[in-house]
Amino acid sequence: MPRRALRKIDETLDYSRHLYLVKELQQPWDIKNYFDDPNAPLEVEIGSGKGHFIHDAALAAPGHNFIGTEIAHKYAAYCAAHLIADGISNACMFSGDGLTLFREFLPADSLAAVHVYFPDPWWKKRHRKRRVMQMELVRACEKCLVPGGVLHFWTDVEEYFTTVMEMMREEETILEGPFTPEVDPSAWRTHFEKRTVIEGRPVYRSYFVKKQTKD
Repeated sequence: MPRRALRKIDETLDYSRHLYLVKELQQPWDIKNYFDDPNAPLEVEIGSGKGHFIHDAALAAPGHNFIGTEIAHKYAAYCAAHLIADGISNACMFSGDGLTLFREFLPADSLAAVHVYFPDPWWKKRHRKRRVMQMELVRACEKCLVPGGVLHFWTDVEEYFTTVMEMMREEETILEGPFTPEVDPSAWRTHFEKRTVIEGRPVYRSYFVKKQTKD
């Protein structure tokens, strides 16, 4: 389903602390460039869409830092504008390929959580290799999550969910699960979830936990 048009954003806002381009990032990675408290637990969302989750999560957990990634720049800017408008300083947006951020910049054992909510299902079989929930992302999470860190995956597409669950069973991974989260059905993390619940369609939810290191 095509995305709806976005409301026009305020181009006079100062985006310098809330919007970054993945293609312009440089080594070495330094979390102090993005957050006032570099020691706070860091969570990353892949595919932030309109930014409902990243906005609300940052408000609900001011002791955590949040990075949202979005490949569509106008959506990344829209999310950033929403954060700026509400004075949220513990969240920012990265415009570009989220996997590049994982592969090239995020350090090992640096993330408390990774969130993947309602990613593009790429319906046609020949396009499914473009899906974000592939072993490439799982390997990136294995590296970047702290022991005990969590990978969340939710979708409204049963086939997508089943395929990912089968992949996780068949591949050797240090992520334990799947586990089923307890959720308040009236508390929506994304616009997609809200629409799905209102329409009476099921949401398939899971999470995986990185194994604790041995003593």
